[in-house]
Amino acid sequence: MQNRNLVTEWDKTFPKSEHVDHSKVTFCNRYGIALAADLYAPKNADGKLPALAVSGPFGAVKEQASGLYAQTMAERGFLTLAFDPSYTGESGGEPRNVASPDINTEDFQAAVDFLSVCDKADPDRIGLIGICGFGGMALNAASLDTRIKATVTSTMYNMSRISANGYFDADDNEEARYAAKTAMNAQRTADYQSGTYASAGALPDDYPEGAPQFLKDYIDYYRRPRGFHPRSQGEGKGWNVTGCMSFLNQPICNYTNEIRSAVLMIHGEKAHSLYFSQDEFKKMTTDSEFADNKELMIIPDAVHTDLYDGGDKNYIPWDKLEGFFYQYLK
Repeated sequence: MQNRNLVTEWDKTFPKSEHVDHSKVTFCNRYGIALAADLYAPKNADGKLPALAVSGPFGAVKEQASGLYAQTMAERGFLTLAFDPSYTGESGGEPRNVASPDINTEDFQAAVDFLSVCDKADPDRIGLIGICGFGGMALNAASLDTRIKATVTSTMYNMSRISANGYFDADDNEEARYAAKTAMNAQRTADYQSGTYASAGALPDDYPEGAPQFLKDYIDYYRRPRGFHPRSQGEGKGWNVTGCMSFLNQPICNYTNEIRSAVLMIHGEKAHSLYFSQDEFKKMTTDSEFADNKELMIIPDAVHTDLYDGGDKNYIPWDKLEGFFYQYLK
């Protein structure tokens, strides 16, 4: 286990709850990377609790949306663990600001390892919450790890699909993928020669001219007091240029149609990313013998980032999440 210098004071983008005990913990994944997490427990809880591992959005840290989800679900009686994925936030891994479909799926499974032996957790009642790009990773973990009894995805992205095909599958052709691979491999050579990893840069502070609405929504969350945190977006540097390269030809969610455990997918009606959840839900429920415990809940008027923190109309359906997990984490 690597020693991590964790921030001990409250540095979240949301207020601390008086109804929840909070502590910082670390655990190790199978690749030897130490992951940093916030453990939330309802005050004065007795016995072993149903437990949830939470992560996302892609590029965020546990002090943002995943921590809000974790603390809120702890207020509702769950033991929750919000963690920073490998290579990001307070977690270990070098170089920084890279992602991996394999390692980031393993991060969720390592969180399940931790909860399975935690004194406060019931190992037979463990679920996941994955937000944005880590919604896809949570589904990938649920299709692999039979210890996971229920999974919620919120405003889900499939990072392999968008990396290989572009937004709305507009670049789903060999020529576009070849151009992307050529550019990233040229960058690999330059990085090796320089001994550093070029950064793709974080989101701008202001809207670029002609920016699509979803980019404005991201800026409104990550670059404004609403959701800004100094460790998110790669501590303001963004991902490495080659940081997501492996997603180009390493798909996730290949066998989501074989997930036997319960899945609730939540997405905003006006989210640019809605098609990810719609298509994955169709895959999980079409000609599948495991369709009965799958559900897609579309939130009227909500955009992608409204499900990070509730937006301006409390869009996150907390009662639905609570009821779903209590139903399936029996």
